[in-house]
Amino acid sequence: MNVLVFGPPGSGKSTHSRTIVERYGLAYISSGDLIRQEIARGTELGRELKRYLEGGELIPDTVVNTLVISRLRKHRRNFILDGYPRTAEQVLTLENYLYDHGLTIDIAMEIFITKEESIERISGRMVCPKCGAVYHVRYRPPRVPGRCDVCGSPLVRREDDRPEIVAERYDVYMRNMEPIIKFYRKQGVYVRIDGHGGIKEVWERMRPLLDYVNSREASSRVFR
Repeated sequence: MNVLVFGPPGSGKSTHSRTIVERYGLAYISSGDLIRQEIARGTELGRELKRYLEGGELIPDTVVNTLVISRLRKHRRNFILDGYPRTAEQVLTLENYLYDHGLTIDIAMEIFITKEESIERISGRMVCPKCGAVYHVRYRPPRVPGRCDVCGSPLVRREDDRPEIVAERYDVYMRNMEPIIKFYRKQGVYVRIDGHGGIKEVWERMRPLLDYVNSREASSRVFR
């Protein structure tokens, strides 16, 4: 099956996407990961992407489309897209690609949380600048306050995790995704999942639906 997963900041979409990948054997394609990988490679494109991010600018749709579609060409089917599409132009590019290759999106799943929950989850994060371990003051506190369990380094809070910035990111998400959600709702594949609660609790809301879609797609392939 081919899956879209999206949600506001702090919704846990990337965590759940990886669970879906493990359970159903899908190829995981994250626009954020692709951008970070390109920057890490130090390519000309990576340097351009870094300039956009450091300048606080949005990365052009044409660049994001190129990265994602290039990865899709390697997998063709049975994939999950995390964080893409996010604009009308990205939807158009994706749908054109799928149409040209005889593919469809089987389920577009939004993991939804309120703005208040988003702010609490994101602004409570602490990260280790040395080893990259992530903690949370409420959900995953370190054993020693302010110190990484792994390497003992002092934990820090990212500048863009401040409550006011998280609130703005949430509002931007809601504005940008409204027309995209309408599109996939008209396609009959959009589903909103309540993202409040623990990881296992949210997963149990998602799993039966994904099992159904997966079994439906498997059955349809048998009779093609």
